[in-house]
Amino acid sequence: MKILFAGTPQTAAHVLAELVSSGHDIVSVLTREDAPVGRKRVITASAVAQVAESLGIPVIKANRISESTRELINKAGAELGVIVAYGVILDRASLGCLNEGWFNLHYSLLPKYRGAAPVQWAIKNGDKETGITLFKLDEGMDTGEILGSLPVIIESTETSGELLHRLNNLAISLLNQELPKIYNSQATFAKQIGEPSLAPKPSREMARISFQENSEVIANLVRAMNPEPMAWCNYKGEPFRMIRSRVAVASSDSVPGTVQLVAGKVLVACGNQTALELLEVQPSSKTVMPAIDWFRGFDQRVVLL
Repeated sequence: MKILFAGTPQTAAHVLAELVSSGHDIVSVLTREDAPVGRKRVITASAVAQVAESLGIPVIKANRISESTRELINKAGAELGVIVAYGVILDRASLGCLNEGWFNLHYSLLPKYRGAAPVQWAIKNGDKETGITLFKLDEGMDTGEILGSLPVIIESTETSGELLHRLNNLAISLLNQELPKIYNSQATFAKQIGEPSLAPKPSREMARISFQENSEVIANLVRAMNPEPMAWCNYKGEPFRMIRSRVAVASSDSVPGTVQLVAGKVLVACGNQTALELLEVQPSSKTVMPAIDWFRGFDQRVVLL
C-alpha cells in the first residue's frame, strides 16, 4: 500500500528511514518549510526533508494545508498517511485526501497526555509508565480511535530526550505490527478509554525551579525539561541551568536554595527538609560542566533563587 509520510524533526526522520528500510512503500513526504536554524539563522530543510531527499522520495513542504497542498497530496497517489510530529493541524478537507485515512504516532498511552509534549509531562508528573500509540486521525486533538499501542516503563533517571529516543526506537516495531493489518483489511479500532489529560509544549516559566518544592518534584522537573527548554533558576541575577540532578539521601534544614558541599557532593536544600544533588549545571554564558567543577573555589555557601 502506498504511504505518504508526514513529519518534521529528527525523531520523525528516524522513523521515515526505518519505514523505508522495512520495505514500506513511501511514495511522498510532507514536511514543514525550510526554516532558519542556529545562531546564524541559516535557512535549512527539515530533518525529514533531508532524509527523504537522500532516499529519492518526493517532498511536499507546507506550514499549512492549503488547497494547492491538497492537490499535491492527491497527485502523490498515496492511499494512507503516517504522521510523526509534523506540527501542522489537518482540517476535514485534508483528512479526506487519502482513502485509508491518516494514522498518527503519539508518544503516550492515549487518552493520557494529548498534545505536543507527552514525554515531558509524563516525566514531570513522576509517572512510572508511558508508551506509544498509533491512532487514526480525526478532527480532534489526538482523539481518534486506536489501532495499537505499546507500554513502556520509565527509568528513574531518564531524561525526556533519552526516553523519547527509546520510544522512537520502538515506534517502527509498532508500525510494522499494525500497518500490515490495514494493508490486509484486518485492522480493528478501539475508542480511547479513560480520563483525558493534556500535554502542551512547556514554557520557559514552567521550567523554572522553585526550591520550596521537595527534591523529588525538582528532580523530575530537571529530567523532564532536558533537553528542551532546560530547568533553570537564578544565580546572581543570571539564568542558571540544571542539566542533571538526583534526589539526595541526606536531608537538609538549610534555607531552600542553599548550596553546600557535603561529603564531596554538591547539594542544594529543597522544601520539606529534602536535598537535591547537582550533577551537571550550566551557568550563564558557560558550557555545561560537572556541578563539582562549578562549585569548586567557593569559600562560602551559595544560594540559588
